[in-house]
Amino acid sequence: MPNPKRRHSKQRTAKRRSHDFLTPAGLSECPNCHERKLPHRACRKCGTYKGRDVLTVKEAS
Repeated sequence: MPNPKRRHSKQRTAKRRSHDFLTPAGLSECPNCHERKLPHRACRKCGTYKGRDVLTVKEAS
């Protein structure tokens, strides 16, 4: 197995790792209740998707 002859510098390692970060989830706004939700998913708060009721949502007591 080949092994590296010299160690990589901290700068070179940091340059390689500069893209190893998490991106925030792209959230959109529900047109019905204006809550933040994932795109192309039914809203968890009001249960609508594309203007139709798709989920039954229990009322908070």
